Amino acid sequence: MKILVTGSIGQLGSELRFLSASRPGDSFLFVDLDELDITDAPAVDRLMAKEQPDVCINCAAYTAVDKAETEAAIAFKVNAEGPENLIQSCNRYNALFIHISTDFVFDGAATKPYKTNDEVRPSSVYGASKAEGEARVLLLGKRFYLLRTSWVYSSYGNNFVKTMIRLGKERATINVVDDQRGRPTYARDLAAAILEFVDGETEIPYGLYHYSNTGEATWFELASEVMKAYDLACNVLPIPTTAYPTPAKRPAFSVLDLSETQALNRISLLDWKESLYKCISILKQNEHAGQD
Repeated sequence: MKILVTGSIGQLGSELRFLSASRPGDSFLFVDLDELDITDAPAVDRLMAKEQPDVCINCAAYTAVDKAETEAAIAFKVNAEGPENLIQSCNRYNALFIHISTDFVFDGAATKPYKTNDEVRPSSVYGASKAEGEARVLLLGKRFYLLRTSWVYSSYGNNFVKTMIRLGKERATINVVDDQRGRPTYARDLAAAILEFVDGETEIPYGLYHYSNTGEATWFELASEVMKAYDLACNVLPIPTTAYPTPAKRPAFSVLDLSETQALNRISLLDWKESLYKCISILKQNEHAGQD
């Protein structure tokens, strides 16, 4: 099987690259912006025509949530036009398309986990751009899986977990928001789930699914667990969102309902704390290797 991965140097793309080593029977082509601009429809089509992949996994996205508030045109170009270009090309060359979306398509006003068919109501430009990307994939897609996820972190790239570790080493006390609740997701688990969707295409119905780690947390609870897992003495203090204003509004509650994914009986759903400790173990190993 030939698998094309766009946005390959981000957290998720990097985890897919790591997992690709355990799939010697498959051929992976990893591309990032230098090799392919997904907003350039002719370029997308040229690459698809040349490579003829069996699968295209789109990890490319504009993810600067606050910056998007003043860069709406760029956010929509990458997060809406890009997926449209890819799905059109996948349709043309009969490739399976896998696209990643976000909990930010919801406004966070719910009190119970969001189901896949709940109405999207984004409250930020970033969320709106991702919602538009979803709409185009759902409208145009033939062979596709659209996976919404949340609170993604990894040993690769920049993310909340790595930021907390850095601050935990630098400071005695930090303040972290405690009134936003969601499901943390280890990007390696998400990458493994994506490959399960690839392998299970003949038995998994096409469409929209939610994937995250199980359990719930606030950012404060996640940060506290990071300090515990990394053996850092930093004291984490809970604060309200109002004490930490940001240009983009965050959902207060963005827990994703996982029941449809659980019902597939082939996608592993791991507890967020268990996965966090796995990631932090890798980060510690990387740190020790760097010191040696």
